[in-house]
Amino acid sequence: MGISIWQLLIVLGIVALLFGTKKLRGVGTDLGSAIKGFKSAMKEEETKPTLEDKDPASLQQKSESAETDSKAQNEHSKSGQ
Repeated sequence: MGISIWQLLIVLGIVALLFGTKKLRGVGTDLGSAIKGFKSAMKEEETKPTLEDKDPASLQQKSESAETDSKAQNEHSKSGQ
């Protein structure tokens, strides 16, 4: 029930006759450029710092919580000895 190679070639030939090879080549080029742009945007999004990383107030809170955590760990280790 699948499409054979011959049927695919016939459909491709009809499409080439209807639109012309230059127009099909242009569509392929545009599609390739769109895919490349999408991939590069995805890579930029992964490496882009989050808004929380840019916010000075959140950085201050993170450093304060890290100091509090380290003090609590030091006190806990001293009391365990």
